[in-house]
Amino acid sequence: MLGIDIDACRSRQKRLLNALESHSLDAIVVTQNEHVQWLAGPRYDFKFSPAVVLFADGRLALVAPNEAPDSAAADDVRTYEAQWLSTLRNDQRAASSQVVLDILREAGSAKRLGVEYSSYPVHVSSQFSAELVDIEPEIYRQRRKKDADEIAKIRMAISGTEKMYEKAREIICPGINELEVFNQLQAAAVSQFGEALTGTGNDYASGEMGGPARDRRVEDGELYILDLGPAFRGYFADNCRAIAVNGKPTDEQQEAWTHVMKVFTHLDSVVKPGKSCKELFLEVQGILKGAPIGEFPHHLGHGIGLYPHEAPHLNSNWDDTFQVGDVFTCEPGLYDARLKFGMRLENDYLITENGIENLSPFKMELA
Repeated sequence: MLGIDIDACRSRQKRLLNALESHSLDAIVVTQNEHVQWLAGPRYDFKFSPAVVLFADGRLALVAPNEAPDSAAADDVRTYEAQWLSTLRNDQRAASSQVVLDILREAGSAKRLGVEYSSYPVHVSSQFSAELVDIEPEIYRQRRKKDADEIAKIRMAISGTEKMYEKAREIICPGINELEVFNQLQAAAVSQFGEALTGTGNDYASGEMGGPARDRRVEDGELYILDLGPAFRGYFADNCRAIAVNGKPTDEQQEAWTHVMKVFTHLDSVVKPGKSCKELFLEVQGILKGAPIGEFPHHLGHGIGLYPHEAPHLNSNWDDTFQVGDVFTCEPGLYDARLKFGMRLENDYLITENGIENLSPFKMELA
């Protein structure tokens, strides 16, 4: 399931059409690269401007850069020239849109279109008259439920983080440069995947709440927060661990860790389909307020998939409820200068019919 699963893509196409049936759309035009991958299969880098036209009768046309892919869940594959003599064109969206226009004009009767309002090209809208319906929110809703092929890629991405943390615990010590840690951790994930990463994590700074790796040597007594998110073929992992640089956490650091770990015990006991994410966030706030040291100033977690932050949102600014098929993170933390600088621990979970499955059951201790 690590390649393109044609049947899964076809199922997502049907699911989307069924969800939008009441809008009486003649066709759906999709131009965001993640949504093209979700529906048709091939993954295209940000440098390219693919598109998909999904008709109400189930036919799908893929507009691909340069040449047709080896595999795609498409009935019609057309191409546009993304490069001339190997030089990337800056007007790719215009070129891709011209092919979309050809497809729509050949169909003849596409007068009511579902489009992504945030990215529907003016190149198309200015030349093709149709009533437009914003279907982008529905695509994001549909993307919450991860299919087996998506979960397989997420599991592979998470296996990359496990190898990164194994390497981190092997090499982190006072005096090591943060850039060296970054380089060795990236290499560990690449070795696990057997191919280049399609994304990475965001926090590689020691003695800080977060931040990119710096040309700086880590110091004795610090906690090194590593928030790692290698992506495998477009699908992200997102796991965080905190490691005592000298291998000897202080009593205060260890006590804070004990309080953070209470959150995961609570999570195991209460999270299931239908549980309010906002309610969980507020419950965890209450748990962490009981810690004798440290503050918890950020969200509790979020969904992951083709984008680092998706629904469900474990955040008081949203009111989502957990649904079967959600893959989400839980990342409680406590921070204080006395903790040098604190800790964040994060696992990835799958919502099942009866509860949750921990997709990242590897070591969480500070040393």
